[in-house]
Amino acid sequence: MDPSRNWAQDVLRCRLCETPGPPMYCDICHIHLCKACVGEHLSDLSKEHKVLPFEKRGSTPKCSKHSRKLCELYCEQCGIPICATCLSSKEHRGHIFIEIVNNIDSKKELIQKDLQELENSIYLKYQEIASINQVQKSALNENSQKLTTEIDKHGEDLHREINTIIRNMKSNMEETDTKHLAVLDKQEDEIKHTISKITQTITELKTLLDSNDVSRVSAYKSRNDEFRRLPPKLTVSLSSFTPQKINKERLYQQFGSLSASSIKTEEHGYTMESPGAESSPPDRPLIDVPRIITQINTEYGEFNPLHSVSCLSDEEVWTCGGDNMMRLYNLRGELVKSVQTKSGNPPLDIAVTRSGDLVYTDYGDRTVNIVKNTQIQTVIRLQGWRPLRVCSTSSGDLLVVMESEDRKQSKVVCYSGSTKKQSIQYDDKGRPLYSSSGLYNYKYISENRNLDICVSDYNARAVVVVNQAGKLRFTYTGPPSTTKESFKPHGITTDSKGRILTVDGDNDRIHILDQDGQFLRYIDNCHLQDPWGLCVDTRDNLFVAEYWTGKVKKIQYYM
Repeated sequence: MDPSRNWAQDVLRCRLCETPGPPMYCDICHIHLCKACVGEHLSDLSKEHKVLPFEKRGSTPKCSKHSRKLCELYCEQCGIPICATCLSSKEHRGHIFIEIVNNIDSKKELIQKDLQELENSIYLKYQEIASINQVQKSALNENSQKLTTEIDKHGEDLHREINTIIRNMKSNMEETDTKHLAVLDKQEDEIKHTISKITQTITELKTLLDSNDVSRVSAYKSRNDEFRRLPPKLTVSLSSFTPQKINKERLYQQFGSLSASSIKTEEHGYTMESPGAESSPPDRPLIDVPRIITQINTEYGEFNPLHSVSCLSDEEVWTCGGDNMMRLYNLRGELVKSVQTKSGNPPLDIAVTRSGDLVYTDYGDRTVNIVKNTQIQTVIRLQGWRPLRVCSTSSGDLLVVMESEDRKQSKVVCYSGSTKKQSIQYDDKGRPLYSSSGLYNYKYISENRNLDICVSDYNARAVVVVNQAGKLRFTYTGPPSTTKESFKPHGITTDSKGRILTVDGDNDRIHILDQDGQFLRYIDNCHLQDPWGLCVDTRDNLFVAEYWTGKVKKIQYYM
């Protein structure tokens, strides 16, 4: 067989005239065409055609909503390709569109730039930071071991002092008892001796009564005067022990304290400028008038209220409410997936881990569970406590807000898998950081980018923020104001700039704070009705779950 003929057969040819190396391609019919045959191909009106340069083939996908239509435009707000029918729909009204081919070209330029930057710069920087982290982890471990030894030693010293006090108190008690017993024993011996005399005298008197010996009877002298002098009555006043109430606050102060450990995030040291770009602004300003980008109508509503929302991606959000189902919706309001809880109880809260797994709290059976694909695993089972809200941290740990069975105590516990790493309940003076639950147990939680732990405490009417070590940083109870409007926070989240966003449910608005608790502004113009749960996507778009309407509103609040 002629090798050259084999090679010729492998060359791409025009489907109509077999001219080699055709530069055009029909994305609908999936055939190669030379320029001369394009007109002939388009003249076939029995079906739609889309002829493009060969290198741009595949750039015109079919519409996911209208299967017979091609997507020739790209919606910048929604970030999806759309067809002409979608263009005229209410869903995309007022949005900005560009030609999808232009979008592909610009995206590929961006991809090429990103690839070069990742390979030649960012990847190397991450390796450097990872190396530094290893050194710091080693130092952290050594310091922890040192502090543990010092704390144990101080604890042993304190135990030794307490044991000394106990020994001295017991010794004093035994010494006093010995003295008292000696007095009682002496009197007891004297009484026994006297009783012996009385017994002997009684015997002698009975003998005399029966005797006719005149001389013995005449010689009798009474000893009753001697016996009438009774011994003194001894009454022992018993000792008692009155324990002092243990003052936890003083005990904390007397034992000592740990200086706060924290991680300083130096933004400018870790942020790299884009190649060829001028220095980027340090912050994204808040817009004057926040606006609703998308509204998702869910299955929740008046008889099944919606109380939590968590972003799986920029396109999909998990939700949970009053029933035992957790539902995943896309931005078009389509139900993508639903998962029933393992116990059949309603989930109290949900979160999404860094790896994309769904986590939920089950108040009824005291568990925290993780959904991996279709399998539900119980990772935390509590005793004496019940889980309320949960969030996933940047390090992959779980932060769980919980309350005691009697609802009188609340705390935050950090878990790595099923292992408890840290418990946060009291401030430096031994006072509770969080309110007791009482009638309502609304305490949502979020980790900020500086690793602060933010809890919205409904009963305390406050947002309580502690640092990574659990030390109180600040408490926010609302902006400085002369009005008497009550602040009762529900959902809470944080964005990429460290801003804290929390729901002010009674006033149908969102408070935005900086990471140090300073009030920045409200979101109160988006027709919010009973807002409850919050989350943000990677672009800092805010998702608000409305309790009674069952709607999830996607809101833009930044430039």
